[in-house]
Amino acid sequence: MKAVITIVGKDRVGILATATARIAESNANIMEVSQTILDEYFTTIIVVDIDNMNIDLPDLAENMREDLPDMEISVMHEDTFNAMHRV
Repeated sequence: MKAVITIVGKDRVGILATATARIAESNANIMEVSQTILDEYFTTIIVVDIDNMNIDLPDLAENMREDLPDMEISVMHEDTFNAMHRV
């Protein structure tokens, strides 16, 4: 199974490093990363394999929010993501 993580906020040094360290600590495997800077805003979408995670998705989301309190962070199971984007 997969999850989709989005992070948006004012750009600064270390956002991606902080997020990926927390993902690795949770034993989720990063499958894809898309990142861009729009004006002064950092945006990224990270797709992770969660089959071997050692914590629940809500806990991962909370940990990432604690690490990156100035960012808007969403952690969503792929089933939820797909259901929300079905036409």
